[in-house]
Amino acid sequence: MNKVILMGRITRDAEIRYTQGEKSTAIARFSLAVDRRFKKDNDEQNTDFISCIAFGKIAEFLEKFGRKGTKFVVDGRIQTGSYNNKDGQKVYTTDVVVENIEFAESKNSSGSGGSTNQPAPAPSSSSAGDGFMNIPDGIDEELPFN
Repeated sequence: MNKVILMGRITRDAEIRYTQGEKSTAIARFSLAVDRRFKKDNDEQNTDFISCIAFGKIAEFLEKFGRKGTKFVVDGRIQTGSYNNKDGQKVYTTDVVVENIEFAESKNSSGSGGSTNQPAPAPSSSSAGDGFMNIPDGIDEELPFN
């Protein structure tokens, strides 16, 4: 099985091209800045920059909304390849081929000008900064696991 799920911000506006011919297809190339989940011994947050490529409707979506700094959730598959550069040296590539993409935050949170056709997540006063909801006091006896 080859399945990848990423959440990160686009590092620069998606680069869009169209194939030649009668039925041209949109192709989008972009890079996602994905923070690593854990830090080592009080080090700074490590970030991976993942190359992605999308085709067709997803590429057209990125042409409209794929702006620098926009946070997306992407799922797809890893694809490797190679080519010979102009100096004749073999260059190896690794890309995520995007099969699905969704906004990961509302436009107000990201500060980008793109609009979403998805509702913004409802703000919650009981949510912590780590994305988990705090359990109210006195509810311990109702939980099935103690």
